[in-house]
Amino acid sequence: MQETVQLEIFRYRPDQESEPTFQTYEVPFREDWVVLDAINYIKEQIDGTLSYRWSCRMGVCGSCGMMVNGVPKLTCAVFLRDYHEGKIRVEPLSGFPVERDLVSVVDDFINKLKDIKAWIIREEGQEQPVEEGEYLQTPAELAQYKQYSMCINCMLCYAACPVYAQDSTFIGPAAIALGQRYNMDSRDQGRDQRQEIIASHEGIWECTFVGECTTVCPKDVDPAAAIQRAKVSSTIDWFKEVLVPWGKRK
Repeated sequence: MQETVQLEIFRYRPDQESEPTFQTYEVPFREDWVVLDAINYIKEQIDGTLSYRWSCRMGVCGSCGMMVNGVPKLTCAVFLRDYHEGKIRVEPLSGFPVERDLVSVVDDFINKLKDIKAWIIREEGQEQPVEEGEYLQTPAELAQYKQYSMCINCMLCYAACPVYAQDSTFIGPAAIALGQRYNMDSRDQGRDQRQEIIASHEGIWECTFVGECTTVCPKDVDPAAAIQRAKVSSTIDWFKEVLVPWGKRK
C-alpha cells in the first residue's frame, strides 16, 4: 500500500458558515513533494472547493505563504518529509483577515507599501531624461542595500511579528525594510518623504526587536536589522535637529 500523510486544512466559506473549521484530507506521501503539491492534489483529486493562492512554485512570487504547523512558510519550499510524523496543519497567514479558506486579505500590507513609498523618488528637476540612460551606481553602492531588495512581499514576516499581531497599525517589517532599501539607494532622493512614516510611533519605534521577522524570511532578508539601522539614522536626525542647535545657543 502507498504511504499517505494527513493534512488538516483551515476551511472558511463565508457564504456557507459563520465560523472557520478544519477539514482533514489524506494524500499520498512522496519524498519529493512540497506542502503545496499536497494542497494541489487535494484541489485536483479530492475537493475542488478548496481556495488558496499560489503561482510560481519556485519561491519567487511569495503568494503561497501559509502557516504550516503554526509557522509562517512558503508552501512551495517546505517538504512533506519534514512534517511526516502526525498531521500537517495548514492555515492562512496569521494577522490578516481571511477572505476564504487559505486566502488572506492583504490590503493592509499593500497600503503600507504605498505609504512608505517603496520606489525610487527623485527631487523635482533632478529626474534624468530617458535619453541619457540609467542612473549609474558602483558595486559598493549596490551592496549597501542589495540584501533588502531581495524581499518578495510574501508577508511571512508579518505573520511572525508579535507586534503586528497585537497592533495592525504597525507599519511592519517588510514595508520598513523596503523603505530602508530605497533610503540606502544612491539613486534615491526620497528619504525625507518616507521619514514621517518610518520614524513615527507606528513605524520603527513600535518594533521591540524580537527578530522573528528575520528568522522566517525565506530569502534571508534581515528586516529586523533594517529597522534597527533606521532607528540609528532617525536618532542621528534628532540629534542634529535638536541637540546641536541647542548647543550652539549656549
